[in-house]
Amino acid sequence: MSGDFLGPLMFVVVFLFIFAGYPVAFSLGGTALIFAFIGIELGLFSWNLLYAFPERVFGVMSNGVLLAVPFFIFMGTMLEKSKLAEDLLRTIGMLFGRLRGGLALAVVVVGAMLAAATGVVGASVVAMGLISLPVMLRYDYSPMLATGVISAAGTLGQIIPPSVVLVVLADQLGISVGDLFIGSLIPGLMLAGFYAVYVVGVAIAKPAAAPALPAEERTLGGAALARQVAVVMLPPMVLILVVLGSIFAGIATPTEAGALGAVGAIALALSRGRLTMKAVKETMDATAKLTTMVIFLLIGSTAFALVFRGLYGDIWIEDLLTGLPGGKIGLLIVANLAIFILGFFIDFFEIAFIVIPLIAPAARILDVDMVWFGVMIGMNLQTSFLTPPFGFAIFYLRGVAPRRITTVQMYRGVIPFIVIQLIGLALICLYPELVTALL
Repeated sequence: MSGDFLGPLMFVVVFLFIFAGYPVAFSLGGTALIFAFIGIELGLFSWNLLYAFPERVFGVMSNGVLLAVPFFIFMGTMLEKSKLAEDLLRTIGMLFGRLRGGLALAVVVVGAMLAAATGVVGASVVAMGLISLPVMLRYDYSPMLATGVISAAGTLGQIIPPSVVLVVLADQLGISVGDLFIGSLIPGLMLAGFYAVYVVGVAIAKPAAAPALPAEERTLGGAALARQVAVVMLPPMVLILVVLGSIFAGIATPTEAGALGAVGAIALALSRGRLTMKAVKETMDATAKLTTMVIFLLIGSTAFALVFRGLYGDIWIEDLLTGLPGGKIGLLIVANLAIFILGFFIDFFEIAFIVIPLIAPAARILDVDMVWFGVMIGMNLQTSFLTPPFGFAIFYLRGVAPRRITTVQMYRGVIPFIVIQLIGLALICLYPELVTALL
């Protein structure tokens, strides 16, 4: 009996489980066990193949590249829990607040800095939502602009290194994390620049939507403000330069640099008198929860991939993707479209662990530059944080936003930034040198 239908059917079942509300890791693992049993009963799958599963799990657990994930999560969460990110936001807000649209510009600048210092979206969005959003609303910023720019700037942590998403993508694509970090630097900064240009455009076209801070709110000025900016910005900038510089210079691996960044975040908190037991406990709890989620997703996706390949689903996918009209162009269009659509409904980690292992072999066969491909996917995955109905950045902000801000206003606020991200994605597709220039 032919089992050609079983591989494609696995995708249908796993997405049914996910949309029904089951945890993704268990949906993947459960689907694998169900189809392994069906395959055995139909004589299309052998129990012996499952003996490879423990070895693959041990391979996941001993993967040195993935060890960078908890280090970067710890670094970013420590900066947020110790209120260092809050200091940065307040000071940059005072620096730009005298300009029309200045608070929104400050959010973009701080979002880029927090992205380079943390790589964790949740911490960035929550910090900016708690500190900047009330001030922006108090001085009559458009709720759509305020929530949109905070949500979008918070997602810069997905494309500006060091990013947890880029670490996972590099592992799934089988490429160097350092190369992916270097390749994503220009696109990430370019995207932050596009956000800033949009904010300036709104401030010019609709002055009432983005007013300047009144004079009485500018509590510091001149030399005092310059000193405060230097004191607040210098330590995070040094941390960024040490972490990214050591990776780019080849002095340290991403895992080693992540460990250095975690220690550096502790040192910064200690130097400011913010290294409390409460901050340390909350940081460790958040790191453990997110890291555990990633590991369980990996284990579930490993089981799914093993059974999927045992049922020759990988050959079906490979034939499907390499046989598309247009060859390489067709693959890129289909891959980006699939990732963008899935981003409306499921998390970026789930897309990375379910979809990327399936399209990566076809990309290699068609001789696609894998670093360029990885940055392109990273930019596309970033939109999953903003696209309704399950944009995680919107959920993070919803949790700290005032009740008078509706979810519909948040959805409307992120639409221009989704368009900007798609423009950035198109530019990366058309001009690969944006990624390869620094490699």
